[in-house]
Amino acid sequence: MEILGIDIGGSGIKGALVDIRTGELKTERLRIPTPRPSTPQAIAQAVKELVDNFNYNGPIGCGFPALVINGVVKTAANIDATWVDVKAEELFSAQIGMPVYLLNDADAAGIAEITFGAGKGRMDTVFLITIGTGLGTAIFTEGKLLPNTELGHLKMYGKSAEKYCSDAVRKVKELTWKQWASRFNEYLAYIEFLFSPSLIILGGGASKKFELYAEFLNAKAEIVPAQLRNQAGIIGAAYRAWFKDSLNTASQ
Repeated sequence: MEILGIDIGGSGIKGALVDIRTGELKTERLRIPTPRPSTPQAIAQAVKELVDNFNYNGPIGCGFPALVINGVVKTAANIDATWVDVKAEELFSAQIGMPVYLLNDADAAGIAEITFGAGKGRMDTVFLITIGTGLGTAIFTEGKLLPNTELGHLKMYGKSAEKYCSDAVRKVKELTWKQWASRFNEYLAYIEFLFSPSLIILGGGASKKFELYAEFLNAKAEIVPAQLRNQAGIIGAAYRAWFKDSLNTASQ
């Protein structure tokens, strides 16, 4: 079965059809720029434009860069402030004309990695950290997700951790990979102090460059790059949409 998965990021909105049995992309990944300002109506219209490029009719999964509870956006750290308390699932579904299921973008990536990728079969505590414009987190224990952790907003030096050691910070401050890794190691130590994970999977855009900084990372946990790289958000969103749509259909 093929489901459309969409990953909304700070700089781009990406989508593809996914075989939810294997986690494989069945089409080329399509990317369009995230509109500025990233208001609810602007994002909804951009998502519709992306969806219109696929010959598709069915449920859609959408990873979103915020805390999402029952389809409602509750935070707006890296998106327009007008998103707070927006019923985003309803907005997107009405705009597109198909059922849309929203979840936190890091949770979507984590679902993909725990189902098809680097965390497959792991029953211990597994962390996924997405490194990009910000820092996203997903936590799994016995294969089960604890949703909406958003631990990129843990406080470090009086500000959110993602303002200290995201990939965006590395670029703005023109840090070498070794310099950036020194900062990121502090964040890893914080995570390990709080949760003691056995496996840490690094995803997001920076996962494609894992070999450039892997030697500088220090942690007690095993650290590996995401196997699905920056496709994980699309794959996990599609998988979650299939799961939730199946539950909704069965209850009708």
